[in-house]
Amino acid sequence: MPIYEYACKSCGYEKDVLQKLNDEPLQTCPECNKDTFAKQISAPGFRLKGSGWYETDFKTGKKKNLVGDSEQNKGTNQTKPQKVNSAV
Repeated sequence: MPIYEYACKSCGYEKDVLQKLNDEPLQTCPECNKDTFAKQISAPGFRLKGSGWYETDFKTGKKKNLVGDSEQNKGTNQTKPQKVNSAV
């Protein structure tokens, strides 16, 4: 079951709610009891990994965005730092 984020437009109360996909959206705020409680649009908090997903099985070449790739490529486009002469 997905977790939906709700926020009240009247009092600003926010709450995460575990609901079934076919459940009706909540409308009444549990704090102020006004019908201004609305679902928020948010990004999912998970990543599909393992075999069988587009990210790992069907992308080709440099298009793949796998965990660890960014760590391996961190130093590839960096310039060497210049030495600073500090005369005292």
